[in-house]
Amino acid sequence: MTDLPGRENDPNENPFAMFGNPEQIAAAMRQFADMLSAPPSSGPVNWDMAKNIARHVVVAEGDPSVMEGERRQIVDALNLADLWLNEATALPSGVSNPQAWSRSEWIEKTVPVWQKLCDPIAARMVETMSGTLGAAGLPAEAQAMAGPLMGMMKQMGGMMVGQQIGQAIGSLAREVVGSTDIGLPLSDNAALLPGGIAAFSEGLETPAEEIRLYLALREAAHHRLFQHVPWLRTHLLGAVEEYARGITVDASALEEQLRGLDINNPEQLQQALSGGNLLKPEETERQKAALSRLETMLALVEGWVGTVVDGAADGKLPSATALAETVRRRRATGGPAEQTFATLVGLELRPRRLREAAALWQALEADRGVDGRDAVWSHPDLMPTADDLDNPEGFVRGEPELDLSFLDAPGQDPSSERDERGESGEDGEDGDGKGRGDKGDGT
Repeated sequence: MTDLPGRENDPNENPFAMFGNPEQIAAAMRQFADMLSAPPSSGPVNWDMAKNIARHVVVAEGDPSVMEGERRQIVDALNLADLWLNEATALPSGVSNPQAWSRSEWIEKTVPVWQKLCDPIAARMVETMSGTLGAAGLPAEAQAMAGPLMGMMKQMGGMMVGQQIGQAIGSLAREVVGSTDIGLPLSDNAALLPGGIAAFSEGLETPAEEIRLYLALREAAHHRLFQHVPWLRTHLLGAVEEYARGITVDASALEEQLRGLDINNPEQLQQALSGGNLLKPEETERQKAALSRLETMLALVEGWVGTVVDGAADGKLPSATALAETVRRRRATGGPAEQTFATLVGLELRPRRLREAAALWQALEADRGVDGRDAVWSHPDLMPTADDLDNPEGFVRGEPELDLSFLDAPGQDPSSERDERGESGEDGEDGDGKGRGDKGDGT
């Protein structure tokens, strides 16, 4: 009967015609069902959804299970690499249960650390996003009564952020070779991914055994550092949290982008929220300082690992130099670590800092030996700063201990003491206000 004039939109013929395409309605219902599926206490991000999205990303391109032969090869490589490292560092072994993972297993086993890393920043973004969405289009008198709507908008914001995080983790899982590619240990167990090693090896003429062993050296070296420098993990995560605490978002700019959106059109709303330029955190000086500390520490970690691996591979792995250059090129063109922090933290780890950090560790080893080099990790106050990366020789030589005896001699001109010592600054401090004598044993 739909061929009769005026019957095209007859609700008796198609009761949903007035609402549009039924398939679009079904898709919208599914989106809202996913949005509301997260329990209220699940935090700012729907991590179950983020994990599922990440899995879909890796499965779409194939993610075979690890075969027994592959597992044995990787376990043997990690054990041998750990043995070689005994000669290159004073830090004891950090490999107790070496493992081989598929990409999906990497996602499953690393999500707890991703949650700690991303939740502080995601919480601030979701809070700002939900507040702006909830206020959009509402008169002032209605905003005070919009409690349920705000709760729904907060869940929507968590869903949107979860989608972004899931996509980022899934994309990263296709590239990583182990648990430490981003500079942080994403698991307590040293592990390598056969699929990641195969992707890393594409285009290289180096024997597969040497590539596997070199990457095992890097993985095992990272785990030695993080297992036996207990303050390091907290220090790095603390820098991320410090950045998150200072996040502010330009709400007026967000409202401007949302103005004119049809809030009854979930597809249009999702497209707007997924735009990369929707949320622009305004970096304060406090945030910049936190990012600088994070960048410096990640460079120091990577520089130390590179130095130790070079020492362990010397005379044993003919392709070590070429493989080290491959890793450096990967960093310079934006490898997993750089892409991840640029996406989730807003930090781009500069390759120049990595080279300078490696030069500093090499200079320390030449001057103090392996034990003296690794002793610097014993306390965060002994660690090099960003300024020290610019002058590694100055850090190695150290500054003379401050002579504060003039404080007990009333009437003595302290400036003459400083002039005799050649110190710069009014209080025996360098330009950033830190006393170099605080470095302890000459560092």
